[in-house]
Amino acid sequence: MAEKEIVFLVREAPEGGYTARAVGESIFTEGDDWEDLQRMVRDAVRIYFEEGDRPSLIHLLLVREETLVA
Repeated sequence: MAEKEIVFLVREAPEGGYTARAVGESIFTEGDDWEDLQRMVRDAVRIYFEEGDRPSLIHLLLVREETLVA
């Protein structure tokens, strides 16, 4: 049986800290620093999913957006 996984796209918030949005699920959270974000993501996953449906792995993908002039 394959392990359930969930992916969060993480971005630095303009006002500081981080925001995280789950891919394919309606989960959004934020944290003041990386450790706080990890705690908040774990809590959000625990709240969102029933115990038997909860993913066993959480992937945090840090996205850095940058605009360049061509």
